[in-house]
Amino acid sequence: MTKPIIGISGSELIDQGGMFPGYRRSYVNEDYVDSVIKNGGVPFIIPFSEDDEVIKSQLDHVQALILSGGHDVDPNLYGEEPLPKLGEIWPARDHFDMLLLKAAEEKGIPVLGICRGFQIINVFHGGSLYQDISYRNQTTLKHDQGHTPSLPTHGVTVKRDSKLFEILGHQAIRVNSFHHLLAKTLGEGLIANAKASDDVVEGLESENGLVIGVQWHPEMLHNNRQVAYQNNLFKYIIEKAVNNG
Repeated sequence: MTKPIIGISGSELIDQGGMFPGYRRSYVNEDYVDSVIKNGGVPFIIPFSEDDEVIKSQLDHVQALILSGGHDVDPNLYGEEPLPKLGEIWPARDHFDMLLLKAAEEKGIPVLGICRGFQIINVFHGGSLYQDISYRNQTTLKHDQGHTPSLPTHGVTVKRDSKLFEILGHQAIRVNSFHHLLAKTLGEGLIANAKASDDVVEGLESENGLVIGVQWHPEMLHNNRQVAYQNNLFKYIIEKAVNNG
């Protein structure tokens, strides 16, 4: 059987020195690529583009989509002005990711949004975000562990009657955290399927289960045997891609 092609939305690096300062490079972190390969798919990095027709055409060549991490989402997209603790934004990439998501949903192909990808899914569907963890008016856990990406640092409870529970097979899970933006209001048609003990939404899904978003980084956990179930997120979209193909 031909393995399905899994598109991974790309970002850009800008060289800060060396022979080509200012040179722009398309990239994704290698963990995304390795996670797709390990779980039976063929990774296809979708390079950032500002050409809408190119973006749509890129999606024609994949059977599933992973929206990768990166910059903070522009608050103008959910009707807010930037607050002091907002990080660096890249509105052109917001447009790129949202157009990929729109095309994927129209084509009915599975989507996995990771960290920023979770936030993009929520905002695309009309949801909003806290621009920083400090703007949430209640006690909140540490959601940015800083280092040791393959080490889960806090617990998450998965909703039993959710697609995410069906995928992971666990209600109590451990996750890694590298985000300072949080879901404030959930987008239309989305279901909160996982929360941390501080009531922060850590996962969401569409009503048909074809779009899944998580605030943690399962791609960084794919070699951690203690949380091997995190690979099921990649297996799920790859299996769905095969069935849809």
